[in-house]
Order: sequence, then C-alpha cells, then structure tokens
Amino acid sequence: MAKQPMLKFVTVGRDMPEKRVPNLRSKDFHEIYAEYADEKAKEQAGRCSQCGVPYCQTHCPLHNNIPDWLRMTAEGRLREAYELSQVTNTFPEICGRICPQDRLCEGNCVIEQSGHGTVTIGAVEKYITDTAWEEGWVQPIAPTNERPESVGIIGAGPGGLAAADHLRRAGVQVTVYDRYDRGGGLMTYGIPGFKLEKDVVMRRMEQLEQGGVGFRLNCNVGDDISFEEIRATHDAVIIATGVYKSRELPGPGAGAKGIVRAIDYLTTSNRLGFGDSVPDFDSGELNAEGKKVIVIGGGDTAMDCVRTAVRQGAESVKCLYRRDRANMPGSQREVKNAEEEGVIFEWLAAPKGFKGDPVSGVMVQRMRLGVPDATGRQSPEVIEGADYTESADLVIKALGFEPEDLPALWDQPELTVTGWGTIKAQYGSGETDLEGVYAVGDIVRGASLVVWAIRDGRDCADAILTRLNGVKKIAAE
Repeated sequence: MAKQPMLKFVTVGRDMPEKRVPNLRSKDFHEIYAEYADEKAKEQAGRCSQCGVPYCQTHCPLHNNIPDWLRMTAEGRLREAYELSQVTNTFPEICGRICPQDRLCEGNCVIEQSGHGTVTIGAVEKYITDTAWEEGWVQPIAPTNERPESVGIIGAGPGGLAAADHLRRAGVQVTVYDRYDRGGGLMTYGIPGFKLEKDVVMRRMEQLEQGGVGFRLNCNVGDDISFEEIRATHDAVIIATGVYKSRELPGPGAGAKGIVRAIDYLTTSNRLGFGDSVPDFDSGELNAEGKKVIVIGGGDTAMDCVRTAVRQGAESVKCLYRRDRANMPGSQREVKNAEEEGVIFEWLAAPKGFKGDPVSGVMVQRMRLGVPDATGRQSPEVIEGADYTESADLVIKALGFEPEDLPALWDQPELTVTGWGTIKAQYGSGETDLEGVYAVGDIVRGASLVVWAIRDGRDCADAILTRLNGVKKIAAE
C-alpha cells in the first residue's frame, strides 16, 4: 500500500475566518495559503448582497466602489477588481490592513446589520492589492506629459504621499520634505509592523521615487530649510505634517523616569524592525521585556502600545481608560485582539499621580460617567475615596496628539490656525489663507484616520491641478 503524504496543519489568518489547512510536503506554504486566500476572498465577496443602498460605500471616506469590486472578486475577475479599487484609493493594501472597518464599511454592511456577520471587506481589499503586486499588475507612475509646474509637500505621511501620487501622475514635478530618515510618517514609525508590514509601505515609497517624486529626508522645516524657501521654490505648497505633539499627563511624579511617550515607544519598536540600532531600547528605557506595563489611553495608539508590549515579552500589560468600553475612541476589534493576547483593561480608571523615580506605581482614581456634555458624550467624574495603586515598571502615555505651533516654528504669523492649533483650511480643497499654500490630513482635522488623510491629499491635489490649469489657460490667452 502506497505511503500517504504526511499532513501538517497550519492555522491561517486573523483577517479571514480561521480554518485548518493541510500543508502537503509537495506544496510550498505560500502556494497553499494563496489557494486558501483566493477561496476565502471569493467566498466572502460572494456574500455581498449587492443592495440598492450600498452603505459600505457611503461610509467609506474614499467612497470606494466596494460592491462592484466584491462582485468582480467573486467572479474571479481579480485584475479588474484591483483596477477599480485603485481608482479611488491611492493605497488600498494599506487601508485594507489598518482601516477601522468595524466603524466604517464593514460596520455598515447590510448583512452585518441583519445579524448574519459582515462581509470581510478589508481582508478582501488587502488580498486584491497584494495579488496585484505579486502578479505585476501595479503599474509604475508614468505621466503622459511632463508639466513645468512644481509642488512642494511638507510631510511624507499618507496625506502628503497621496497628494504626491495624484500630482505626479498628472505630470507635475513634486518634492516631498520630511523630518524623518524614511518616508511614510506614522505608517512607518507609528503603526506596529504586526498590523502594517513595513515592506508594504516601503514598496509604495519606492514606486513614488521611481515615478519621479523627489524626497528630501532628514529635513526639518524651520531648521534645515525655511518655509519661505520652499514656498519660493514651488508653484504651490502642501502642509501635511500630521500632529506629533503628545498630550502630557498631570499629577505628582509625572516626570519620573520610566514614564514615556507612546510615539517614542512605537517609533523605537518600528526602528528595531528595520534593523536600526536604538540605544534607548538597548538600555531598557523603551523596552517592555519582563516589566509591568501600564498604558494610559483608550484610542488606537493605546491599543498599538499594549499589543507591542505583549510582543516584547512584558510580565503584564494593563490599559487604564477613564471612560467605559462603550465610550472608548479606539477600535473594538483592536480591544478584542488585545484581550485575546492577555491585556487587562481597567475601565473608568484615570491616573492621579505616580510613585517612585524610576516609576514603581500609578495612583489610580476610580471614575463614573456623569451627565452628557454638548456632544451627547458622558463626562467622567471622580469617585471620591476609591483610589488605589497599580504596580508599574513602565508607563506609556497614549493620550493622543496635538499640533505643533507651526506659525511660530516656521516664522509664519499669517498662517491662520484654529482654536485647537490646527491649520485653518477650506473644506475640500485644503486651501489656507496664504496664497498657494494648502494643508491636508491631521494638521487640519486633528488626530484622525489614515483613510481621511488619503482623501484630503487626493482632493487637495485635484484643487491644485484645477488652479494650475486655470493659470496656464489665462497665460496662454
């Protein structure tokens, strides 16, 4: 009797429903995974009801034509599905990985609303574009005609890169200025590699460079080059710096060693993934291994921190949030993932102060939700006499980000900002009060989503092209 091939089972995918897939020795794992992924993508896409009111599309900031590319995927027309998806989305493989689909497209899927479980739109989107890269369907940027006009973009995050892509495809000369040594902004240094693989971001950076986008990295505007110099060099300027100023913690002991900013912690972890040498990690300052970690905050950045600490081998990881689970701003999917990985959430808990230097504990005060404010959200109130202390060796502040004072940093007092410090810009175009200067993404919205930055970048690029075309037409006459 012929000997049967040995079977080894592997568990596949958090993005797709779990399945045990036989791994035959005669087949490569990636080949088996590709077959499985194709099968599951078609299965999920085929569940789309093709409803008359596509709420998935209307709740997508980019208004992606989701029903049609799902239908094409179900029919095996994968290249057409990719080509349709990239018409409205500059980086579909990135959005498929990190968009909070549970709050956007998937959360508004008609099938989900009827109680039968959403179509896994994000996983299908990721699969479509990953396949497109593998098969060589992603075409290089090759403008039909080169234009003499140039645009300078300050910030190489999703908003700036989306604008750069859109403008370059129209033949405009584009230069991107960024303070970091790699482009990508928070996609590179803020979002953990287990959520967004860095080669995926670097692949897009390479595509932009090969398409003619110029990058001046390690370039801090205001120090290495003045804003006025950039403005004098280009026909238009886009400010896409994002918001990087961390909100600070109040209370006694807040300056103790061992209390660190989320952005520093996440940047260190991501640099290690690139193979960089990071002294603050080697010294243990930004390394959670073997430590009792407390993360303070309830947004997506806090979730990134707790899950990174787990992967670094923390002894324990707890997250303190001053409101309850229903009122937290972060993705519920992320919270569930963190809980599965052993993170403990302390709801209705806020820091009052800190013990020790280096830090040895967080003084916590219990909260309750009070009367709703003007937005309808209940404000947290302190419960007197319910304080306690949590042991901690590392405390990570993930309270959100605020804009830097760009008018002061860049010596541009005429650059108008809002009461929140964000740049005041026209809705849709991103035009500011300075002639030929635009702003997009978080520096306008405040800390927001990558997908909204992409939308802003594309809209702003369209507005600039309209302006440049108008100027060109008048000059010709």
